[in-house]
Amino acid sequence: MRKLAIGVAVSGALALTGLAAPSALADSPDLTFGGVTVNHGKPIVVGTKAEVTVPVTYTLTRPTSFKVDYKNNFLGIALYRGTLAEPGNAIEGSPKKPVCTPTATTDTTVTESCATSLAIDPRNDLFEGADATTWKAAAVYSEEAIDEDDSDDHISFHVGSDIWGNLGTAKIQRLAKATVNATPEPVVKGRTLTVKGTLTRADWDARRYAGYKGQKVTLQFKARGATAYTDVKTVTSGTAGALSTTVKASQDGTYRYVFAGTSTTSAVKSAGDFVDVR
Repeated sequence: MRKLAIGVAVSGALALTGLAAPSALADSPDLTFGGVTVNHGKPIVVGTKAEVTVPVTYTLTRPTSFKVDYKNNFLGIALYRGTLAEPGNAIEGSPKKPVCTPTATTDTTVTESCATSLAIDPRNDLFEGADATTWKAAAVYSEEAIDEDDSDDHISFHVGSDIWGNLGTAKIQRLAKATVNATPEPVVKGRTLTVKGTLTRADWDARRYAGYKGQKVTLQFKARGATAYTDVKTVTSGTAGALSTTVKASQDGTYRYVFAGTSTTSAVKSAGDFVDVR
């Protein structure tokens, strides 16, 4: 279970902020959030190395006098799994100022529609299979007041934080990969083709791709000159994600393996392997 490393001892909730423990807390701002949507509601598919950046949109209703300057105070959308008090893991939001457009105003409040982004780096943010799940969205507000003038033999560093949880959801999935290789090539018409391949997925524990065993994978074929693939048969991935089956060679065409995906792992189609039938 990962807690964000942020220095001195902090509560689980403050682990979402990436800030040091506060020595004083200001009154909580009167903020209301709605419509928090991450990656347009689609699963976020993450491999083992590449950082994935996804869009985030939300609405914010705030007091007219309340301002966020992203210098002395900050407001962002983060992801967490577990609870606010004891998150199993947390991914901090972008430190950049979001693009917000006022949509409604009253004498005392302003409602804005905001757009920002959230970056997920598997090398820094994802650590175990449990991270392939549905996460919750949280709004994180923090402010600080720093006085480093020691001419009076006194300095101060005050930080306040507020977190609103369970504002939306985002599913994070492991990236899957599939390969295919049909042999022999070329092949005599009517002879047997052996079609092998592998099904693997991101293993965030080991920082590599590991075989995905026990999964149903469909072998498809597209005849030369055809525009679409057709299903041939379904095979089950074995040890190390191995795929293997046999078919009768009838005509020139391309074979591929197709995996529909699971709740934790993305769908994938292998590249095609063209076979010349003589």
